[in-house]
Amino acid sequence: MNLNCKGRLLMLDSPIVMGILNVTPDSFFDGGEHDSLTNALEQTQKMVDEGATIIDVGGMSSRPGAEIISSEEEIRRVVPVIQEISNAFPDVFISLDTLHSAVANEGVQAGANIINDISGGNYDSKIWDVCIENDVPYILMHMQGEPNTMQHNPQYENVTLEILSFLKNRVHHLHSKGLKDIVIDPGFGFGKTVDQNFELLNKLGVFQILDLPILVGVSRKSMINKVLGTNPDSALNGTTAVHMLALERGANILRVHDVKEAVQCIKIYEKL
Repeated sequence: MNLNCKGRLLMLDSPIVMGILNVTPDSFFDGGEHDSLTNALEQTQKMVDEGATIIDVGGMSSRPGAEIISSEEEIRRVVPVIQEISNAFPDVFISLDTLHSAVANEGVQAGANIINDISGGNYDSKIWDVCIENDVPYILMHMQGEPNTMQHNPQYENVTLEILSFLKNRVHHLHSKGLKDIVIDPGFGFGKTVDQNFELLNKLGVFQILDLPILVGVSRKSMINKVLGTNPDSALNGTTAVHMLALERGANILRVHDVKEAVQCIKIYEKL
């Protein structure tokens, strides 16, 4: 189970870590910490040293209640960072977290070799064409609604089956368009209640039926904090516990703020 990233092969024989690099002023955990070029490169160096295989660059917060920003503003934030990371860390894989096709196109030209779309193409389906034309993998995530509305009473008859059906149908459509390399992400925290998130986690293995890499992004999220009575700053231990459960249920990629701890979690899991 490998991915072709603009001619480079990303091996997924064992689970890997995607380090989060938010170059935003308002992300829920680290907003404003890495929005200068110097800080972004320092954080990238730290995550690479700790074992990150992918660096996921995001220029727009997708926390609950966040507004979608313009593609022009997002390009201004992410393209210089991607260019510098590509030059300074030629061996690292760079993912661009965006739902704008224009941003995806500019990011790929700057050096990104994976597109991570929280909207699953519902916001701007031209983003699929960018991936097809440039031979970059596409991370297909499920989200109910948009960031500014997604946590307003999300409703499902059966959360696992509905998300599986969405991903299955969307994957079939993308394959028919010629998009070959796809990663699926059930979208923890994106239009789901705490109970729905944990039902998804418990049944994560069901998504292996699609025979595609599974990405899990739960790092320091409210699904953990609401159970433990913690906040994002104190949610690392809970995050690690959830990571182990996700690995046991088939996760291939962990998208995280804390790379060292996630890498250690994978090592313990693999020892089993």
